[in-house]
Amino acid sequence: MAEEDDEFRSLTDPESDPDSIPMFFDRNRHICYLEMMLELIPSPYQSQEINRLTLAYFAISGLDILRALDRVDKEGVINWVLSLQAHPRDEAELSNGQFYGFHGSRSSQFQSNENGDAIPNGSHLASTYCALSILKTLGYDFSLLDSTSILKSMKNLQQPDGSFMPIHSGAETDLRFVYCAAAISSMLENWSGIDKEKAKEYIINCQSYDGGFGLTPGSESHGGATYCAVASLKLMGLIEDDILSKSVSSCFINVPMLLDWSLQYGGFGKIPEQLPDLYHAYYGFCAFSLLGEADLSSFCVELGITNGACTRL
Repeated sequence: MAEEDDEFRSLTDPESDPDSIPMFFDRNRHICYLEMMLELIPSPYQSQEINRLTLAYFAISGLDILRALDRVDKEGVINWVLSLQAHPRDEAELSNGQFYGFHGSRSSQFQSNENGDAIPNGSHLASTYCALSILKTLGYDFSLLDSTSILKSMKNLQQPDGSFMPIHSGAETDLRFVYCAAAISSMLENWSGIDKEKAKEYIINCQSYDGGFGLTPGSESHGGATYCAVASLKLMGLIEDDILSKSVSSCFINVPMLLDWSLQYGGFGKIPEQLPDLYHAYYGFCAFSLLGEADLSSFCVELGITNGACTRL
C-alpha cells in the first residue's frame, strides 16, 4: 500500500525532477494513473462530473489494454453502472417519448418528486454506449439487463431524416449518435430500436463532395465523422468486409473518393487542409480496417479495439 501511495505522489508532485523519470514504458505508473482517475475526479476534470460514466469508460478500457482489470472492483463498478439506468414505472411509460438509457452521473439522475411524479430523466445515448461498453468489458451477462426499455425508447430519439438525438428533450443530431445507436443495438444483439434504412440514408447524405463524411449533411469532411459513418454501416451489415476490392457500383457510398480524401497525407487530419494528428489518424485507420484494408488488423466496432484485444476480454 505504501508503495502505491508513493506512485500516486510521484504522478502528482509538481516538484518532481523530469530527469528522474525513467525513459521506458512504465506499466505500473500508467495503471496507478488510471486507477486514480477511476476513483476520483481531479480538479481540472470537475466540470466534467456530469460525464463521469464516460470518464470511467476510458479508465476501464485503458486498464483493460494494460491487462490490469484485476485491479478493478468489477462487482462494485457493475452495480454502479447499473444504478445509473433510467427505468419506466410501467409499460405505458415506454411510449411517453422519453429515453430509458443510462445517465452520465448521479448529478443528472433525479428521483420522483414528493407527489410521486416522475421527473423527466436525463439519460443520454452516448452515456448508454459507455455503460454497455463497460459492462461488456467486465463480463456482465446482458441477459440480466433491462434491454427492452433501452431499445423500445431509443426509437424516440431517431429523427425523420434518420439521425439520432442523444437525449429525448432535444439536442444536436449528427453521426456520433447514429454510431452510438448502432453500437448499442449490436452489443444487445437486437435492432428493433433503429430504422436501418433511414439511418443509412442519413449517412449517405453526410458524404461530402470530397469523399469524406461530415457530422451532418452539407458539413465539411471530418476524420471522426468518417469513422462513425463507416462503423455504423458496418455494424448494420450494410457494407461487406472486402468492400475495397469490390466495384464502385456494388456500394452506395463513393469508396474511391473516400480513399482519395483519406490519403492526402500520411495519417489523417480532422478536416481538409489540416495536417494529420494522432487522434484522427486512429479513427482513420479504424475506418480503413472496417473497409477491409488487408494490411490492417481487424477491428471490433462496438468496443473500439482490435479483434485480437477483444478475444482476450
